[in-house]
Amino acid sequence: MELQKLSNGHHHGFVPLENGIPRAEEEEEMLPHKSDGTKKPQFTDFEGKTSFGMSVFNLSNAIMGSGILGLSYAMSNTGIVLFIILLTCIACLSSYSVHLLLKSAGVVGIRAYEQLGFRAFGHPGKIAAGVIITFHNIGAMSSYLFIVKYELPLVIQAFLGLSSNTGDWFLNGNYLIIIVSVCVILPLALMRQLGYLGYTSGFSLTCMVFFLSSVIYKKFNIPCPLVPNGSNHTTIINTTMEEEGQCKGKMFTINQETAYTIPILAFAFVCHPEVLPIYTELKNATKRRMQGIANVSIMGMFVMYLLTAIFGYLTFYVNTESELLHTYSKVDPLDTLILCVRVAVLVAVTLTVPVVLFPIRRAILQLLFPEKPFHWARHITIALCLLFVVNVLVIIVPNIRDIFGIIGATTAPSLIFILPGLFYLRIVPTEQEPMKSRPKITAACFTAMGFIFMSMSLTFIIIDWTTGEKRAGGGH
Repeated sequence: MELQKLSNGHHHGFVPLENGIPRAEEEEEMLPHKSDGTKKPQFTDFEGKTSFGMSVFNLSNAIMGSGILGLSYAMSNTGIVLFIILLTCIACLSSYSVHLLLKSAGVVGIRAYEQLGFRAFGHPGKIAAGVIITFHNIGAMSSYLFIVKYELPLVIQAFLGLSSNTGDWFLNGNYLIIIVSVCVILPLALMRQLGYLGYTSGFSLTCMVFFLSSVIYKKFNIPCPLVPNGSNHTTIINTTMEEEGQCKGKMFTINQETAYTIPILAFAFVCHPEVLPIYTELKNATKRRMQGIANVSIMGMFVMYLLTAIFGYLTFYVNTESELLHTYSKVDPLDTLILCVRVAVLVAVTLTVPVVLFPIRRAILQLLFPEKPFHWARHITIALCLLFVVNVLVIIVPNIRDIFGIIGATTAPSLIFILPGLFYLRIVPTEQEPMKSRPKITAACFTAMGFIFMSMSLTFIIIDWTTGEKRAGGGH
């Protein structure tokens, strides 16, 4: 990415680089051609040094996000069986889209999302890919910092034994996200290579494993159903509710909130902006090796998502809230274990922000400085500007649910379905795979699925806005 090295000694001379990525116009030599046999594509953009394990940590950390806190609520709106079916389908589709990306990158010898867009559709494709990655990852970074903004003051308040927010500066979420951004996120974001974040990503995943273990443990220590009795520490079992079946898990459920489950699950598996940067820095990089990293990461997150959703849902059933930690707080807001879980989640999301920032910076460099070599001043300035924008967004906007809804409904299907499918259709030569071949037809169906998914998601959001306005109007 930054080092202008040859990854293979068979090349004679350097290939012109765009920020460490071979210029698309000069990449014709990278196309496979036949002489005595099929020539394998040669990557000349970077000689990776990141191990398989560190790459798995980084990609898993990119997949793992704040959405895990809402999976139990999603299961309560679909039922256990339907949720498992949807989760399995989204995980398999996400893995297949990574395959399409890697296949496209292997054909032309380019491991940059924006350059694949350029090769497929020229400058409009390059701009579209860069803009989609930028908006999606800014939304993800904002969601992580929103968790810090609202959860960290509560954690500090609990540790100090305060019953309410006293208004001191150290209990002000706006000040706290600035402090966290400057003291923790910025130093990590200034790393020159994404591979260096493997250690922090591993620690972040450890925190989320602790979160999962606590969710499983609490399942066997919290009675159902829960009826607060005015105390901070006790709950009462309501036998009437239990007789009505309120503490039995539902296999299939369809309601108004079910429509939002697919966007939530799709957003939970979006890691595609990080796939090619991680591929670039992978040691002994091959398509099969990178696909293995993607499969291990997606499978690991699939298991973690599934266990969290099941045990969280089977703890609270119909009382499950959209944010799982808030549900636990209703049982006992000063519970020591849940307090430690809150800290673990805060650490995990904080350490995820630098990983998400790297693809944005790479996209900006590709769009604004395509022919400039690596420079520390530019590297640092972009990181500072991105953190400034995200902090301002989180501080000024009190509720960006609608913004996240639009971004999630457009960028998630674009990154998982539409762009990988279109790149594959446009980049893989028809001589190698005709348009009527099974891989091309599958890629076309994959792309169409993305457009259908985007249309449905936007429709549900518009309907929700419309009904919300009608309800608000009726209240007047």
